[in-house]
Amino acid sequence: MIRVSQEHLQTIRTHAENIYPDECCGIILGYMGSKSKTVVEVMPTENAWSTEAADFLGEYTAESERRQYAIAPQVMLQAQKAARDRSLNIIGIYHSHPNHPAIPSECDRLYAWQGYSYIIVSVQNGKAKEVQSWSLDDTHQFQAEAIEIVNSNQ
Repeated sequence: MIRVSQEHLQTIRTHAENIYPDECCGIILGYMGSKSKTVVEVMPTENAWSTEAADFLGEYTAESERRQYAIAPQVMLQAQKAARDRSLNIIGIYHSHPNHPAIPSECDRLYAWQGYSYIIVSVQNGKAKEVQSWSLDDTHQFQAEAIEIVNSNQ
């Protein structure tokens, strides 16, 4: 389970709507408990998926930036340091699916890391709709993860 405030969800939804029709992405900081994760901060990031990265991976098409995302390694390192300085962890990643359901793609699964939560927001015609969270199981398959809405002061 991932525990998140309405304010954090709104930050994710707003970022997704502002970047539409491209995919947005960001980093989720918080605490890892034995049975749940608690979101403390969401950090919108630039979608670093680029022609160069896609060419390196052999996956570039004209639509790549609208249906794939990447967070630059230096951004991840800076977020990790900032989290550590505040006794937090990177507990997940969020991204949007423009005009598609909030269900992970095969590309999402291939690049996902165990232990993280993956919050996906579906953006239909520029409006954020369904939000779902996913995590990888022991066989590297996504499983739905419950989202619990909490007060922002919890």
